[in-house]
Amino acid sequence: MFLGTSGSAPTAKRATSATLIRRGGDRLLFDCGEGTQRQLLRSDVGLIDLEEIFLTHFHADHYLGLPGMLKTFALRGREVPLTLYGPSGMRELLAALRRVFGNLTYPVETVEIGPGDVLAREDYEIRAFAVDHRAQAVGYLIAETTRPGRFDVATADALGVPPGRERGALQRGESVTLPSGETINPDQVLGAERRGRSIAMTGDTAPAATVVAAAEGVDLLVHEATFCADELQRARETGHSTAGQAALVAREAGVKMLALTHVSSRYFGREAGDEARQLFSNTVVPGDFDIIEIPFPERGEPALIHRGARPRRGSADAPASDA
Repeated sequence: MFLGTSGSAPTAKRATSATLIRRGGDRLLFDCGEGTQRQLLRSDVGLIDLEEIFLTHFHADHYLGLPGMLKTFALRGREVPLTLYGPSGMRELLAALRRVFGNLTYPVETVEIGPGDVLAREDYEIRAFAVDHRAQAVGYLIAETTRPGRFDVATADALGVPPGRERGALQRGESVTLPSGETINPDQVLGAERRGRSIAMTGDTAPAATVVAAAEGVDLLVHEATFCADELQRARETGHSTAGQAALVAREAGVKMLALTHVSSRYFGREAGDEARQLFSNTVVPGDFDIIEIPFPERGEPALIHRGARPRRGSADAPASDA
């Protein structure tokens, strides 16, 4: 869910960087630009008690929303702990921001993370990878573990596996012994393992081989496109990418879909999309409150849903996107 898709400064239609990943009951916020809490309040999600926030780097347009959000949580009497992840310097940043938000009603932990570090979860992991932004910065890969293959009911019936406990054990990868004494192994009733879903998020970066390697084969690459080709030299000077460069990264990495964000206010978004699609056809340029749904691979392709976060009634209209 895209909460902020603008470049270094907000515009009338785009807030600064913030993206929410929703997976099951998990809510993971990546970057927290100015006004992020208001963007959440305007969305169908609301300002939930986020438990984890990940910063890609410490330029102001990626963290200025943090002190206000932390203070609002405290004003509501929050007690649930919050963990902040970011590259080296995360602890110093939080210490400096304490002068702004003051005392909190809940504990805040900071975790500094660098390229190659992995945060393991029950059935997915979050990996940090190197980017090229002339600052302490990382990108993040969210990757699910592989899933067991489909259970072949007809084969299980033919082998005499009774419904219930035995079939559940086989689906978990455990062998079972039937009353006849015959042992049935999972590979007799399960198809090939199925891959999980994956998203790579670069934050700000120039085109980089490390991004290509990290994003190889992902379902969705969220890559910055601050500039178009007319500002190539400016992109090089500031450690950013053009839309065409982001498209080349996506093509080389073999991703399924490319989403361009961090679009400079000098563009409307359509220019970036047109430039990128000349090199990588499945490119979208989300607007604020757009959603990209990623189904399991066997169920279809990633899909952009315009204004899928449904800004709440009475709020200003969210921008239309360039698909």
